[in-house]
Amino acid sequence: MNKTFKIYAVIFIIVMIILALLEVNKKETVNWRKNFDIHEKSPFGLFVFNNEAKNLFKNNLKRMEQAPYEYYSRNQKGPHNIMVIENELDAASWKKILEQVSEGSDAMLMVSRMPKEVSDSIGYYDSEISFEEENVLKLTDKKYQNDFIKLDKLPSGRGFSFIKPGVQVLGKTVEKRNTDQANFIKVKFGKGNIYVHSEPLFLTNYYLLKPGNIKYAQDVFSYLQDRETLWFVKSNSKESRFFMRFILSNPALKYAWWVLLGGLVLFIFFNAKRKQRIVPVIEPLKNTSLEFVKSIGNLYLQEGDFHDMMAKKAQYFLNKVRMDLLIDTQSLDEEFAKKLQLKTGKPMEMINEAIHLIKKAQDSYAGVMKEDLVRINKLLDEILK
Repeated sequence: MNKTFKIYAVIFIIVMIILALLEVNKKETVNWRKNFDIHEKSPFGLFVFNNEAKNLFKNNLKRMEQAPYEYYSRNQKGPHNIMVIENELDAASWKKILEQVSEGSDAMLMVSRMPKEVSDSIGYYDSEISFEEENVLKLTDKKYQNDFIKLDKLPSGRGFSFIKPGVQVLGKTVEKRNTDQANFIKVKFGKGNIYVHSEPLFLTNYYLLKPGNIKYAQDVFSYLQDRETLWFVKSNSKESRFFMRFILSNPALKYAWWVLLGGLVLFIFFNAKRKQRIVPVIEPLKNTSLEFVKSIGNLYLQEGDFHDMMAKKAQYFLNKVRMDLLIDTQSLDEEFAKKLQLKTGKPMEMINEAIHLIKKAQDSYAGVMKEDLVRINKLLDEILK
């Protein structure tokens, strides 16, 4: 087992442990987004309504993922029912729906915010009519007076701020401190009818699963005739073709997918170094200065000119004292000795002996032995340490 494999194994184990700890300590969070998705089991999805719709419409319901414009451009239909629940349609599709209604169809539109050009054609303005945290939805027909629904979780508070004369009000939002406001109307449009409900929240999972609330939904849809109903739902064709949808919707598969991606990233990171061919070793140029100095030194030794070598050593020493220690070397007197002793911290006996040998080297008539050269070389090197 090589070192790289061990590193990968350790990193993988650490990542798995971290993910396991996160999964164990994870708290389930509730998605309160108002998605109105027929496949969503979250509080404000339409999963329950979608399953119960076949009984509500007596198996005479068709779900259409096509846009109304696309569907009606290819299909000729007689009078039928049209249902739209919080589906963002384009202007051409709304126009097709109005055309079908004018020819005898009925439309049940559960839309909190209708495009202005469409609401103008129908004959109403919608807006915020309530800012309370709780709303009660009731129908105006006396036979439904005992059927109501209480919206106690995030009601939109939408309703109709204006409706044209002749529009029939079928339902209202009832509040304790405010007057009743219309939220469900019926409009005669050509040969057919348009029903508009501005609070589709009552069709979501959260409210339909509460005891007694299903009755209100049944009452609302009872206004439609018993005939074929086309429900234009949000298209999920793009989502269903996305191969990651199933993986990401399953927590276990999702974590496995992220671990796989993390492992690939680590593999790329540790193997990102570019593979190179072996570069030949080129020996650097040798510094021959030291060999040259040794050769010159050996030459002097062979010639036996100890006096000249001693003089050069003394000259080199005095130059270093001037440059590094900033001491004047013109007079090698007692004052010079004191300054050199203070700067170097060497014993005065050593310094006096060195000065004596330097003066001897500077005297061209002094007799210099090999022992003198060895001694001055040792002393001067020791002082400059």
